[in-house]
Amino acid sequence: MSHTEPYPRVSEDLHSLLCSAGRSRLFAGCDEQERVERLAGLLGEERCRQLGVFALPAGFRLSVVMPCYNEAATVDESLRRVCCCGIPLEVLAVDDGSTDGTREILARWQERPMDDDVILRVLSHPTNQGKGAALKTGFLAATGDVVLVQDADLEYDPADYWRLIRPIVDGEADVVFGSRFGGSRREEPYLGHALANRLLTWISNRFTGLRLSDMETCYKVFRRDVIARIAPELRERRFGVEPELTARLARLPGVRVQERPIGYAGRQYSEGKKIGWRDGFRALYCIVRY
Repeated sequence: MSHTEPYPRVSEDLHSLLCSAGRSRLFAGCDEQERVERLAGLLGEERCRQLGVFALPAGFRLSVVMPCYNEAATVDESLRRVCCCGIPLEVLAVDDGSTDGTREILARWQERPMDDDVILRVLSHPTNQGKGAALKTGFLAATGDVVLVQDADLEYDPADYWRLIRPIVDGEADVVFGSRFGGSRREEPYLGHALANRLLTWISNRFTGLRLSDMETCYKVFRRDVIARIAPELRERRFGVEPELTARLARLPGVRVQERPIGYAGRQYSEGKKIGWRDGFRALYCIVRY
């Protein structure tokens, strides 16, 4: 199994700009391959590779699993950003028993006309079961070629999707973790959370043999056949699903895991952040258990 591999440190704003430019009126009338070829002519193939500018395979679709629990303040904007990423999508929004109007917002999204390359599916739990349970529901329902986890709280930016799926599309990886400690855009209001994440990742690495820098990251991306092998076995119903996923992936023979840098804008508890110190102790238990 290959583990974390080096990645180029490039301007993330420039990366996002070029990904958008490749689909703008500047390239009107061009198909996906022609847009990439023109950008390669302007920037050079090596620079395009570093920036994550590439053509998707014909018929490719990315499944985005978005667990939602009482995110009425952010879920509308989260879905807007996801649907504007420029990748053919299957968005699986899993309402986990919300009571603050999130479910009604998702219902309104279902009634909206969507672009031809975006499919939106809303799945619901009658009562709150936890992030792990919501992810399991989404994983089991996903039909895309690649499956990605997206929180509904605006902490993570869908502009990073292109960078994250590239190693899988190129056949270099089966799973990609987005590292909040490798990007240039990082806002963490709680130093204790950053230190706890570092410690839990270090302990997890000792048990799994991986060399990750951010085990607790939301952005985990899988080939669908890989996540399909472990999704039915997932047990953790809350945030313990992060170390459980990591441990189960590490045990799959031949699965190649890489990391890519991502931006991060952490929110405060007053803004709806839900993970707490008890979840940290649960994560430690899960690292040892799985």
